[in-house]
Amino acid sequence: MTPRITPLHAAALLLAACTHGKAATPDTTAAAAAAPAAPAACRDDSGWDDPATPFRIHGNTWYVGTCGIAALLVTSPEGHVLVDAATPAAGPQILANIRSLGFAPQDVRAIVFSHEHFDHVGSLAALQAATGAPVYARPEAMATLRRGASDESDPQFGELEPFAPVAAPQPVPESRVLEVGPLRLRAVATPGHAVGGTSWTWRSCDGEDCQQLVYGDSLTAVSADGYRFSDHPDALARLRESFARVASLECGILVTPHPSASGLWARLGPDATRPLVDAQACRAYADAGTARLERRLAREAGEGAAP
Repeated sequence: MTPRITPLHAAALLLAACTHGKAATPDTTAAAAAAPAAPAACRDDSGWDDPATPFRIHGNTWYVGTCGIAALLVTSPEGHVLVDAATPAAGPQILANIRSLGFAPQDVRAIVFSHEHFDHVGSLAALQAATGAPVYARPEAMATLRRGASDESDPQFGELEPFAPVAAPQPVPESRVLEVGPLRLRAVATPGHAVGGTSWTWRSCDGEDCQQLVYGDSLTAVSADGYRFSDHPDALARLRESFARVASLECGILVTPHPSASGLWARLGPDATRPLVDAQACRAYADAGTARLERRLAREAGEGAAP
């Protein structure tokens, strides 16, 4: 068993405030019976910290994030994996959502994330303390996690808020497959939006209906003022590499760190206007990222043209 992580003092205060509640059960059938089929009142323009009702996406994959920022729980009788940590303010919501589904935070055996920006790792340290689970990261994200702040390698450097440093992050296994009991989550390096960016994919079954879940990292070419992607060929190469990798993934159900980026709220519940399962979703998501980048480069070229 992976050693337990010693909590940071600040995160321990959150643990003390949030550990009450009913004991969890690993029985996903029982949890599903009490879980709503779709979130209430979440929209594409919801705020990052607007509370969301937790719900089952498919099989053993559950949404436990906020309306504006995703966090997923992948469950098994031998322990769970938490995917992403949202903002610093979202930690108590994520813990409460896990409990309300009938699971116990202390049964989380591993925490992974999409990329090392405060709106997706802001609660990592607190959730690490509350669960005792190790945080797994690609090597490129390690220094940022330990420091709690980005550096000049990030196009958004200077405009990103800091976050609580993460104690003793562990490297993603060399196999790129994280195993927790029967769970197998594959890490796919997608370093375009941030150098440590990672997409995750796994199989989730509801009876005989098995779908490939893809948690696709952000693919937007966003930067601080004054940054020009056209002046940074390495950053451009990372973006294009990320687009290609996401486009090539087997894709059943796509979820993204910002749910609106994959139209999640339009794909759920009786009023859904788009299918939840879409084999072309990953390619469409990558194509949209490519189109945004090309528009950005065209704008940079125009700005750099002689008057």
